Amino acid sequence: MQKKKLLIIGAVWVEPNSSAAGKRMLQLIMQFLQRGYAITFASPSHKNEKAINLTSLGVNEVLIELNNVSFDDFIKDLEPNIVMFDRFMMEEQFGWRVAENCTKAIRILDTEDLHCLRKTRELCFKKNKEFSTEELLKQDITKREIAAILRCDLSLIISTFEMEILKNTFKIDEAVLMYLPFLLDEIDEFQQQKWKSFEEKEHFVFIGNFFHKPNVDAVLTLKKEIWSEIRSYLPKAEIHIYGAYTNQQIEQLHNKKEGFIIKGFAEDANKVVENARVVLAPLNFGAGIKGKLTEAMLCGTPSVTTSIGVEGMRGNLTWNGFVEDDFAKFALKANELYSNKATWKIAQLNGIEIINSIYSKKKNGELFFNKIEEIQQNLEKHRTFNFLGNLLQHQTLQATKYMSKWIEAKNK
Repeated sequence: MQKKKLLIIGAVWVEPNSSAAGKRMLQLIMQFLQRGYAITFASPSHKNEKAINLTSLGVNEVLIELNNVSFDDFIKDLEPNIVMFDRFMMEEQFGWRVAENCTKAIRILDTEDLHCLRKTRELCFKKNKEFSTEELLKQDITKREIAAILRCDLSLIISTFEMEILKNTFKIDEAVLMYLPFLLDEIDEFQQQKWKSFEEKEHFVFIGNFFHKPNVDAVLTLKKEIWSEIRSYLPKAEIHIYGAYTNQQIEQLHNKKEGFIIKGFAEDANKVVENARVVLAPLNFGAGIKGKLTEAMLCGTPSVTTSIGVEGMRGNLTWNGFVEDDFAKFALKANELYSNKATWKIAQLNGIEIINSIYSKKKNGELFFNKIEEIQQNLEKHRTFNFLGNLLQHQTLQATKYMSKWIEAKNK
C-alpha cells in the first residue's frame, strides 16, 4: 500500500532550539511520521546553522522558489494527500498553486499564533492605547490572515482565546477550525522524580527568541521596571537571560554586579529551565501560547507572568505560579515564589495538572487525525459548505495570483 504523503511549506526551516514555533512544527512532524506519512518539508528560505537536519528523521527537504512556475511541476509530481502551510504568508504565496495543481490535497494552515492579534497588540502598546476589537478589524494584516484561514480546509489554532475571537468576532465556521495546542508528553511520577528539588534550583530565568518582539520588550521591562525591586528583596539572586538571536539592545543590558546576566543562545533550553527556581515572563503584548511557560511546567519550574502570558493557556485551572500585570506586585510575587517552598511546591503541582489536562500529545494527536479523516471522507461537501472560502478562491485571490504571474514573467 502506498504511503500517504504530506507536504509542509515553511516560511523558515525548523529550529526547535530557537523558538516555540520550531518546537510546534517538530511536534506536528513527529505525529505524521508516527502514522506512517512520507513527509516533504519545503521552504523558500535558506537554512542557517540553528535549523535541525530533518533528513535524519526521514523527512525529505526541498528548496522552493517564490513566484516561480517550477513549484507547479514540483507539486504535480509529488501528489501530496495533505499540504500544510506553517504561516498565513505561505498560504498566500503557494495556496493558489496548490489549489490549481493538486485539487484533492487537503490544505491545512498551522497559524502558529494569530499574527494579526500579536501585531495589533504591539501597535496599540507602542501608541500607548488600549487594544480593541475595532483596532484589530482595521488592520490589513487581519484581512489577509482571516482570508488565508477561510481559503484552507482546516486551520490549526493554538490558543482557546484565539478560537473564541475567530468564532465570535470573525464568525468563522467551526468546521474549518481546530483547537490544537502544543503536543506534549504527560508528566508522570518518574519524570517528577528526575526534577531537582526547591533547594537545588537557583536564580531566575527568562528564555525566548529575540527575533520575536514581545521577548525583546519583556526583557527591557524586566530590566527597567522589575529587577531592581526583586534585588531589594533578594540581594544575591540573579536573572539569566537566554535566547537565540540576541541583539545589541539586549546584550548591553548585561550587568554582573546587578545580577542581570545575558547568556545568549541555550544549546539545551530544558537544562537551563530545570536548573532555575523561577521563570519570569512579563509579556506586554503577544498572541498564541507561550513555549517558555509550557517548558517551565515540563521542567517543574514555576513562573510569574502577565495576563497576556497566560492567555488561552490554562482553561479554568490555577496557574503554576502567579499572574500579575502590576510590576511592583510582579516583583513581590516573584520574591514570594522564590522564597516560600510551600507556595512553590503548590505552583509546581498546578503546572503538572495543566500539562496533563490540556497539552496531552496522545489525546490531542488522536483528535487531530480523526478530524483529518473526517475531512478526507467528505472533502467536496466540506468545501461546498465553506462558502466564504470558495468565494475567496473564486475572485479575490486572483489578485495575488496575477501579481505572482507578473513577477514571474518580469523575472524571465
